[in-house]
Amino acid sequence: MKGTGEPLVLIAGFLCDHAYWSLIIPSLVSKYQVIRIDNRGMGRSSAPESQYNIKQMADDIAALLDYIGIDKVHLAGHSMGGQIAQELVLAYPQKIQSLMLLSSLAKGDELFNSIIKTWGELLNHVDLKLYEKTVLPWIFTDTFYSIPGMIEGLIEFAIKYPFPPGTHSLYQHSQAMLEFDTTDRLQQIHCPTLVLVGKQDILTPLKFSQQLAQGIPNAELVVIDRGGHGFLIESSDVVVSAMLNFLQKLKPAYTNFAF
Repeated sequence: MKGTGEPLVLIAGFLCDHAYWSLIIPSLVSKYQVIRIDNRGMGRSSAPESQYNIKQMADDIAALLDYIGIDKVHLAGHSMGGQIAQELVLAYPQKIQSLMLLSSLAKGDELFNSIIKTWGELLNHVDLKLYEKTVLPWIFTDTFYSIPGMIEGLIEFAIKYPFPPGTHSLYQHSQAMLEFDTTDRLQQIHCPTLVLVGKQDILTPLKFSQQLAQGIPNAELVVIDRGGHGFLIESSDVVVSAMLNFLQKLKPAYTNFAF
């Protein structure tokens, strides 16, 4: 936990842990008590040799909040993290003050499912460097790729990272995403919700966010012009600005009365 103020929980997506939020943390901790989650099987969390599902990972977060004594939070999830966030607010609505779904979805289509299924199996067949080189074109835009050394730097960071993903965890996360479907339950999400997506996202394209925004009664859709699925890295300034604007609108307005 870092910062002071109302608690804000951040849930990373597939292949990622708490470090994925690093570029926007300085802006958030100045206003909120930020709690970054490592999902089971990722980062510093344990990786049990069992099946994983999205509801289970949502339960993990609920148990953590109970353990640290936090009753109610703002909640943000990116990609698979957004799926976990949906399940968390559906199962524990009393714990969630607001919801932010970044580059996420209610249910994958055939293309998305094919990609995720492949990613879940790929690390059994290639090394991490080739894995990253295969995945990253789906995450970042051509503009980002044109920045000298940027992609190479990300790959080098992933290779040297002290908490690399395991093959079992990636497979289980992929299976959890493939089984996930909230399309018939979105109307049960009643907290204020921001749905945020990059216009150039080719992994979870705009149609997925439109479905979320149309299905959730109190949802606002914001489309970011600059960035794709990895906009937390590529367009971090615009993303954090959208998040803070949304959260600021939830604060009660106070009127000064003169007597």
